[in-house]
Amino acid sequence: MDKLQKILKTSIAGFTLENLCLAIVVFVISFILIKALMKFVGKLLEKSKIEKTLHSFIKSCLKILLYALAIIISADSLGIPITSLVAVFSVAGLAVSLAVQGTLSNLASGITILISKPFKVNDYIEVADVSGFVNEIGLIYTKLLTIDNKVVFLPNSEISATKIVNYTSQTSRRIDMTVTASYNCGIDDVKAAIREAISDVPEFLSNPEPFVNVWSYGESSIEYMIRAWVKTADYWPAYFALLENIKHSFDRNGIEMTYNHLNVHFDKQN
Repeated sequence: MDKLQKILKTSIAGFTLENLCLAIVVFVISFILIKALMKFVGKLLEKSKIEKTLHSFIKSCLKILLYALAIIISADSLGIPITSLVAVFSVAGLAVSLAVQGTLSNLASGITILISKPFKVNDYIEVADVSGFVNEIGLIYTKLLTIDNKVVFLPNSEISATKIVNYTSQTSRRIDMTVTASYNCGIDDVKAAIREAISDVPEFLSNPEPFVNVWSYGESSIEYMIRAWVKTADYWPAYFALLENIKHSFDRNGIEMTYNHLNVHFDKQN
């Protein structure tokens, strides 16, 4: 027994064998507990409504925290002062955070976007003077696919600091359009021709009912306002179809679409 105690008290690199064995046992137990806890957290995240993009980030942060705690506990078993170890971790963390300040800003903004959900994948949005479909929401960058098939990577810090317009978050959208007609054409005739053009586009919804009315009186024409609702996916097909139908309807009904004229008079000199 005395011989065993003597062996355990043997010093290796300033640490006793007893302390080394204790530290190893503590770390192995901590390792097993961390594995079990991470498996439990993974199942909880799968059942939660948290964005899947955040799952790996949450698990990575938790794993780093738990292993750091395991190292501190194991170091304490070796007789290393915990305060010194915590101070080392704090200085290292500060140095890393200063070195990757921009990345951390994007990361924080990415987490904010994923939690607040101002848009989701496949939404059509306008942000920072760029419009496109959301292709991927990452922790650092958000990837947009533009109409002309360009991929734009936007830093999340830039997105969270500016206005975001989401065009597809609602099921329906309103088309606003103005057209002009001559003063010589009756108001009721013009409105009837516009309503005829609207009715020829099947994408327009009957509820709410399309709105057609006089908007303003110009120098050479009367301006009419059109407001009609469509399903979000039908916005642009309905918009372009209405533009064409208005011209056809005006031609059929004898409505004159005015444009600016310039009259030049020559003064004959004697």
